[in-house]
Amino acid sequence: MLSLHGKCQFFHGRRTQRCTVPRRCVKFASVPPTSASVCQSTTASDLVDYITSGPILSSCGITAESVRANAGEWERLGRQLAVQLAFDYDHMDPVQRLRIYHYYLPVYWWVSQQLEQHRREGNKTALVLGISAPQGCGKTTIVEQLEALFNWTGRPAASVSIDDFYLTHAAQNQLAAANPGNRLLQLRGNAGTHDLALGTQTVERLRGLTQAGATEAVPRYDKSAFGGRGDRADPSTWPVVSGPLDVVFFEGWMSGFAPLERSAAEAVEPALAAVNEHLTSYRAAWDELVDSWLVIRIGDPQWVYQWRLQAEERMKAGGKAGMSAEQIADFVSRFIPAYTAYLPGLYAAGPTTARSGRTLIIEVDQKRSPVPQQPPPVV
Repeated sequence: MLSLHGKCQFFHGRRTQRCTVPRRCVKFASVPPTSASVCQSTTASDLVDYITSGPILSSCGITAESVRANAGEWERLGRQLAVQLAFDYDHMDPVQRLRIYHYYLPVYWWVSQQLEQHRREGNKTALVLGISAPQGCGKTTIVEQLEALFNWTGRPAASVSIDDFYLTHAAQNQLAAANPGNRLLQLRGNAGTHDLALGTQTVERLRGLTQAGATEAVPRYDKSAFGGRGDRADPSTWPVVSGPLDVVFFEGWMSGFAPLERSAAEAVEPALAAVNEHLTSYRAAWDELVDSWLVIRIGDPQWVYQWRLQAEERMKAGGKAGMSAEQIADFVSRFIPAYTAYLPGLYAAGPTTARSGRTLIIEVDQKRSPVPQQPPPVV
């Protein structure tokens, strides 16, 4: 997955690609500044001012002084992110510039701090970063970019989603047949529709992938199979990750959700009681494996409908089968009870295994950009 000779491989859109962008070499000379160097200094100053105006900098534990001291590195990493995102760095529009310098890079620096702390505590295993974020809010994109950036900077990373651990199509059909009156368990998605053992085994093996030459195949789920109902991808198509790893990104729409009392779950929707019971097994199986948490918070779970529609349209544009608008509305409606029941607790107290100094919550708007006023720390 990684070569330490100036090149690296990274997953982009779930495919392994090779990044060959060379690192810049900066030389200092004791000569009077030219007009070009003055212009470059002004540009660097403008970039620092822009970065320090970002809304999540404080939440990420980044000071204006540290930005100024590392302005060159911010620009270098920003240029690499632009390459990964296929942006024209020198002609980025405001949304693209914001995405890099007000969102992805501050989170990258925060994760770097988490990795450093993980190592200071004497851990030899990879840092497992849990990402909890609603469907469609951009979590897959930010994970892909962070993974690629860590690989590019010589700190190997891999990613896995709880979606990769959905039950097989056959097993999901069995679950649906065993719960004929429960609409929340008829299709993949809610607690109870995952293969917890497969997820636990995969994350544990990735976390322990500390030796050079060691490899691990990472399960993948094909959401387009069976007319959009999905099935586990053939193992022969699973990507293979090579060690050693420094970071494992473990993302999911319901990661870190804490179950409620049965009566509270039933009050949201009677069918949620069974889902709530399944959820009681997730903390021990998955959440306890997480070292640090990133939570992406949204203002309204109803945004998921439009985001899901956009995702299905992209899937179809790529030549894959997908759900119709009516199927999407029905599909997303099966997640809304869980959002209604569990998001308030997640936003108020953090994920089930959240720890002080190891949890970051970022709120984004409907366009998936950080809101100006960020929530305060909850742990």
